[in-house]
Amino acid sequence: MKRVLLSMLIALMLMPVALFANGEAEASGPATVNYPKGNMDFVAPAGAGGGWDLTIRTVGKVLADTKLVSVPMPVRNAPGAGGAVHLGTLQTKKNDDKTITVYSPPILFFNLNGTSPYGFRNTTPLARLIADYAAFVVKADSPYKTINDVMAALKKDPKSVKIGGTSAAGSMDHVQFLIVAAAVGVQNLDRIDYVAFDDDGATQVMGGHIDLFSTSLADVMGLIESGDLKCLAQTSDHRIGTGLKAEIPTCKEMGIDVTFQNWRGLFGSPGMPEYAQTYWRETLAKMVKTPQWKEVLTRYGWDDVYLDAPDFNNFLVETEAQYKKILTEIGVI
Repeated sequence: MKRVLLSMLIALMLMPVALFANGEAEASGPATVNYPKGNMDFVAPAGAGGGWDLTIRTVGKVLADTKLVSVPMPVRNAPGAGGAVHLGTLQTKKNDDKTITVYSPPILFFNLNGTSPYGFRNTTPLARLIADYAAFVVKADSPYKTINDVMAALKKDPKSVKIGGTSAAGSMDHVQFLIVAAAVGVQNLDRIDYVAFDDDGATQVMGGHIDLFSTSLADVMGLIESGDLKCLAQTSDHRIGTGLKAEIPTCKEMGIDVTFQNWRGLFGSPGMPEYAQTYWRETLAKMVKTPQWKEVLTRYGWDDVYLDAPDFNNFLVETEAQYKKILTEIGVI
């Protein structure tokens, strides 16, 4: 009897400890995480006014307008090396649940061309959202009237046309132009002068500092509509948008059998917690179905190419292999 009573007493003494331990486990579980709270950190890894800046600001506005997200989503710009600087900084934010950044093909080029030791595998891909296309623009009174005029000049002398872009040499703005040049048989692609600007390449081409600005069509559409710039060609396989945008010829129409898609997607920090990944994947899946999102797609002439994280990650792996092949063919690797 004494042994039974002693056992019961010990069990009663240990019960609060067990209950406390169970309570702690439940309290720290994902189901009870209060997320999101406080300010998010939305980052455009380039200067204000560019495609990344426009994309992430638009995402933040739509999420707020639709009340899908109630916490503040301020956007900050973190330019440098065509986005590679921010990718390096992102490595100091491992397991962070507040940082959301936008990237596009350069996140694949960085590692391939040696600009950065980091790439998309050093982030948490959340969703691919939109596709824009490359545009090749010149100042309104440029002697080059068509993209074929530019290519003819380069065939005679690779140094005759100075190209500019807002991504680093060997990255997107540079490579998208070289892909077109390679498709028409321009030789000595490595001799073509390319100048990288951290932000406003449009001003450089209007000022005559470069002859052609290789960029994203959405980034310069306002200057095309104002008549300050003329777009020689864009790299979709179809005419896009309405009005003046729809009048811009594709490279294919100009006899150049090539396309280039400038997709854009959102990424979290490396090791982003599962609860944060789940929240943003579910929220972005809802956002892309809203009338507000569909309206901005029409306004900016963006194609809807939404992919959830697993498919987005597969896309990145496959696209990286394609870019590696292209970069090798044109001598960048």
